[in-house]
Amino acid sequence: MPKPAPQRHNSAVEEVVLIIIIILCLVGIAVTDFSPQDAFVYWMSMIFVFGICAMVTGWFNAKLIHDPEEEGHKIKEMFIDQFLHWLGALVAVGCLFSFIEAERIDQETTSLMVLLILALATYLDGIRIGWRFSVAGIYLALTAVAANFIDTFMPWLIVLALVIIGVTVYLEKRRRGIN
Repeated sequence: MPKPAPQRHNSAVEEVVLIIIIILCLVGIAVTDFSPQDAFVYWMSMIFVFGICAMVTGWFNAKLIHDPEEEGHKIKEMFIDQFLHWLGALVAVGCLFSFIEAERIDQETTSLMVLLILALATYLDGIRIGWRFSVAGIYLALTAVAANFIDTFMPWLIVLALVIIGVTVYLEKRRRGIN
């Protein structure tokens, strides 16, 4: 009886993507804090960046399949799902832009709303492609709330980012049996 193929994991890729996303979040928080006008553009561009990160992670997930025919089908399905998911987030942000143009909301408020849309899109994508994206989505949502309620929120968000990264690295080492 042949041995089953060893199970592969792409958690290292997910770990790197999580760290990149959190670093980009911290940069975006700084941009939002210092220049609300530039924050809208920054967060809108992050929809593309996070979407690409999600597609890369999804692609690595699909590569874990051992059947080449099934793998090809999964990759195609994943790209369509990811494209539609992130297109939806982009359309929602486009709607916010129309509110700015109509002078219904200001630039700073819009930046926080874009951040919440990005948080929700990232969280929901995490349900499909890996829990680390959900953690990043929760971090983004906490960022928006902190920016709204705490005057000097940046140090707290840096500490939270370090805790998230530390815990996920610890969990990954523990899963692999590395001390």
